[in-house]
Amino acid sequence: MARLILDSLSKSYADGHLAVRDVSLVIEPGGFLALLGPSGCGKTTILRLIAGLEVPSSGTIRLGEAVLAGPGRFMPPEERNIAMVFQSYALWPHMSVADNIGYPLKIRGIDGSAYRKRVAAALEAVHMEGFGARRPAELSGGQRQLVALARCLVSEPALVLLDEPLANLDRHLRAAMEETFREFHRRTGATMIYVTHDQGEAMTLADRIAVMSSGRLLQVGTPETIYRQPETRAVADLIGQGAILSLPLTGPGRELDGEAIARALSQGRTGQGGVDVLVRPEDVVLGPAGCLEARVESCVFRGERYALGLVSREGARFPAYSATARESGETVFCTIRRAWRLSP
Repeated sequence: MARLILDSLSKSYADGHLAVRDVSLVIEPGGFLALLGPSGCGKTTILRLIAGLEVPSSGTIRLGEAVLAGPGRFMPPEERNIAMVFQSYALWPHMSVADNIGYPLKIRGIDGSAYRKRVAAALEAVHMEGFGARRPAELSGGQRQLVALARCLVSEPALVLLDEPLANLDRHLRAAMEETFREFHRRTGATMIYVTHDQGEAMTLADRIAVMSSGRLLQVGTPETIYRQPETRAVADLIGQGAILSLPLTGPGRELDGEAIARALSQGRTGQGGVDVLVRPEDVVLGPAGCLEARVESCVFRGERYALGLVSREGARFPAYSATARESGETVFCTIRRAWRLSP
């Protein structure tokens, strides 16, 4: 395995659209990185640039000591030893599962016992032993995606790229496949880059997340860091539930405690001109001892709890969770125990 380095990578098209803007990123060997962002933000374009399906307009892509793309250099896809899994599966319907998996080996001229051994190992890696003789039409959507994964693994790639592979599956099957991908990564140690617009998938699967918007890389970090310590308002808007309050704050420090938040709110000035502060609903505690008085604007049942929309007497709107239903217009007391100051 080798380190993947993207250095000042950009991609523009003939119509002037700049899909990727000066992206620099390092993926360590054995890492699992999620590229997260809304549709059209450039994440799939980055995957295609790494795979060699697109040519960079500028910048360099290195895999270990090899330069895959850069000034005066472009290595064709078939020479990169990189495998890609698409959301559409892209299986040959007339071939058996085993033949679909073994197709990359056939292209390389590998046959006989070596061929059979590697196909069997790929089937075992995705827990589909005994399915080799079936056709894709006889499989469920999840099983077809596993075959696509096995097909990319059979060639023993240096890097596995996954382009929204669970997008076509229903919610329950996606949850099962997420566990399959996690377990597969643990067992194989493969370096993986996973493109998704679903923050739940990114948080569940990856050990690092790269958040993108409008072709730019906004922040890279662990799922916990991205969630609890977003650098900017743009990242906070993309990740998780919460409200961004504009408060009159002074002094240093990014993480704010309940006392600092209550003091800022008590000044009665919210809105433009303040400091942007992120409040997550799990950090709002309801109870008679709360120091903030708020009115319930909305109450929505989410299954395991109720999601509330609250507005303080000072006009600050923020979310909260409740174990019981609350009436619209009801007055509650609460404490915001923690918040995070965002960079300008």
